[in-house]
Amino acid sequence: MASEDERSVDELFAELPEKWQWSLEEAGLGLPELRRVAAGPDGMRRVRTILSEFSEATSGPRPARTGYGGGTPAWPWVRLFLVAAVSVVVCLLCSLFIGKAAAFVGLLLGLPVFWVAFKTRDSRGAPVARYLTAAAYLVLVLVGSYFANAWYLQLRGVEETVTIVTPTHQWTHGTRETYCRVRLRDGSVHEVISDKENCADRVGQTTTAVVDPAGHYQPSLGTRTQLGGVLEGYVCLGAAAVLLLAPVTVVVMGRRRGYDREIGTAV
Repeated sequence: MASEDERSVDELFAELPEKWQWSLEEAGLGLPELRRVAAGPDGMRRVRTILSEFSEATSGPRPARTGYGGGTPAWPWVRLFLVAAVSVVVCLLCSLFIGKAAAFVGLLLGLPVFWVAFKTRDSRGAPVARYLTAAAYLVLVLVGSYFANAWYLQLRGVEETVTIVTPTHQWTHGTRETYCRVRLRDGSVHEVISDKENCADRVGQTTTAVVDPAGHYQPSLGTRTQLGGVLEGYVCLGAAAVLLLAPVTVVVMGRRRGYDREIGTAV
């Protein structure tokens, strides 16, 4: 029978219980990685140290699945991403019914997002990831709720010839504002989006407007190319990427740091 010093990496790994082998693979210390370590200077001693310390950690009260070597647990960060993503979707869906006031819904839903963010465990890069996630969320709900109508009309809107009718007037912050209204082909009258101008002298004239066939959003004067919101759309795409990548990055950094620490102790 071969002595402890003569056994190969494969033999040492094969002697481990199957559930320990799975745990090592989940921690990034599966057989291929152990072979790579063994091929280095003083490799077999390092491999035996890793397996010995892993056996002690597995036998202790902490379960191995929490992250071998002190790695960052993934679930708190996955939960943060899911809560933030669902809140953004709910906010944008609310804009279908309450327009730009959906921003207030987004701010209200931000409370649980921020709470979940600061419930994540401190680890390498965690503070930066928290603030980046919070900033990305605010960009998505504030910019998104304001320009959701333009994005929606870009996708679903139909250009239609409409007739300008008598406008409405409202007092806003001490200023008398004029809001244009148009009559669609079906005879219905709607106030237009964000077009504040004196339309009293244009009553009866026809013009082009982008109309939502489903009726979720009010018409917008002009063509689809004049809707705007393109730059803001790219900003929100960038914020969405940060919302996803910030949690992923901190988990990967934490796992890698834990792995490097274990390899360092074996030297």
